[in-house]
Amino acid sequence: MTKSSTPISQMVESHKKFFASGRTKPINSRIHHLKQLERLITENRDLVCNALKKDLNKSAPEAEFTEIRETLRETRYAVHRLKKWTKPKRVSTPLALKPGTSHIMPEPLGTVLIISPWNYPFSLLLIPLAGAIAAGNTVVLKPSEIASETSKLLAELVPQYFEPDFISVVQGGVDETSALLEEAFDHIFFTGSEKVGKIVMKSAAEHLTSVTLELGGKSPCIVDKDVDAKIAAKRIAWGKFLNAGQTCVAPDYILVQEEIKDTLTSAIREQINRFYGDDPKLSDSYCRIINESHYSRLTGFLQDGNIVCGGDTNPEQRYISPTILDNVDLDSDVMTEEIFGPILPLVPYKTTQDAVDFVNKRPKPLALYAFSNDRGFRDHILQNTSSGGACINDTILQITSPEMPFGGVGKSGMGSYHGKWSFDTFSHYKSILKKPFKLDMFLRYPPFKPLLKYISRIV
Repeated sequence: MTKSSTPISQMVESHKKFFASGRTKPINSRIHHLKQLERLITENRDLVCNALKKDLNKSAPEAEFTEIRETLRETRYAVHRLKKWTKPKRVSTPLALKPGTSHIMPEPLGTVLIISPWNYPFSLLLIPLAGAIAAGNTVVLKPSEIASETSKLLAELVPQYFEPDFISVVQGGVDETSALLEEAFDHIFFTGSEKVGKIVMKSAAEHLTSVTLELGGKSPCIVDKDVDAKIAAKRIAWGKFLNAGQTCVAPDYILVQEEIKDTLTSAIREQINRFYGDDPKLSDSYCRIINESHYSRLTGFLQDGNIVCGGDTNPEQRYISPTILDNVDLDSDVMTEEIFGPILPLVPYKTTQDAVDFVNKRPKPLALYAFSNDRGFRDHILQNTSSGGACINDTILQITSPEMPFGGVGKSGMGSYHGKWSFDTFSHYKSILKKPFKLDMFLRYPPFKPLLKYISRIV
């Protein structure tokens, strides 16, 4: 029984035909389309900032820093290096295969699906797109319907810069995403929750489609007693409360050496005041929770510990002030679920090994942060824990370098991107052996009895 045709299946089929035409493969075509993506971004900066303001109350400077600049950097990075990335690489050829030459050649996967989240709805859709274009694929984009203004804007802009059979945007919610997942894509790139990641992976398995899953988890921030508490507090507060804590690599909780817990708490409280003033609700630099559902979930966490800073809420504005929790129940929701909001629990520890054991008893996080002047402490943390990435004496910045891959491990995700890793994610590396017609070794052909005499030398 054949599958009935739907608008989505027809769209995917048109993308596959476009890919089969070969028009995405020439290097000059890829560079042209990357520059088109750059034009889309630079020519519509104000529209993007306005959409992000409506969705998340994100200020223009924060939108520029966290969404626009990051996407432009990745796009330009690919343009300047694409010819090198696409060049076949010659590798050595074993003696048994000579005469001959061996090469590894990257080729595009085909038609790919990119599903993005709502917390950084512009950059987390278009940064993977840059990699998919660079690798020579056709692309279906599924922005998050929760960030509705940004989703609507992208649906309007993309057709102005790209042919509809090359790159298209599908708006909608669960029904549209489910319909897309029924299609046989050549790769699916998903950023979002572990729960939905499992659904994506299960659907992909029906077509044996490869996946990249950028998920999340509870990223720990471990603070040693040998530390500059003021600078540590500033960097932790910045990373935690950026985008109102709605960042997949934000510090989820702090493990602080018990001797300096009070000092660090006071220092973070002071930095919050410096960043956002006495009433963060009035600050132009402080975002809002994306919707009522997430607001309700987060306000429930406020009951899981003692509020030592913040705790103010406003349901009409979906506002939760930067909040620090102390004396948290380790079995409570705030310590077992990813927070993804402006609530920061503090958990004291005695020894370095206590902190390591605490982290290792939980699923592997997307990021890990360690603050200390003690190299031995830092090395012990890095060598005895596992995480998608790590940053020493700072937060979040590890994901901004195109020279390093960004991705998770275990429940925090699989696969990686950024820089050349984005190109690699959307490419297949094809191994090629080229043989001449001369010197055709007779031993490889039947009958094989003469081969026994030489087999040990050949191998």
